[in-house]
Amino acid sequence: MPCPIQDLSISTLGDDFSSQVKTLKSETSIGLLSDAGCPAIADPGAGLVEAAHRAGVKVVPLIGPSSIVLALMASGLEGQRFAFCGYLPRDAAERRQRIEELEKRSRKERETQIFIETPYRNDTLLGALLAICNGETLLCLASDLTLDSEQVKTGTINQWRGGRPAIGKRPTVFLLLAR
Repeated sequence: MPCPIQDLSISTLGDDFSSQVKTLKSETSIGLLSDAGCPAIADPGAGLVEAAHRAGVKVVPLIGPSSIVLALMASGLEGQRFAFCGYLPRDAAERRQRIEELEKRSRKERETQIFIETPYRNDTLLGALLAICNGETLLCLASDLTLDSEQVKTGTINQWRGGRPAIGKRPTVFLLLAR
């Protein structure tokens, strides 16, 4: 028998998932979908999944597109060692410090650092990367993944400085590999 469709806004639920867990326990199956990525990976939903585990509800992940993994696959950067770092700080001084830490870690571990930004702050983050990072560090910008307007390009910081793209408000994954 098909399950009824229930639309939930994870962002408005806060930390109280009790009514949703009750629904999870009463239904034969339920799906957690996202309109902005892979559920619970850089996207709301982890709290609901955690509540399901605590309640003894079986959680089964299904294969689907993840912009983070797709960007890494298309970047040509180190795929054996990588770290997803989520969002970088909004404050300029804190963001500078974090970028310096990530570049240092990437160089030391030969590890691709992957991060994202709210689309309206993409150009600010790109400007910070170009101002802070070593010229030989590799940077991949993966924008609009799975759309007709998809663009994935990898180059050195120096190359990007010579022709800075205007990524604007396009959903973009940033990947960094220091050499």
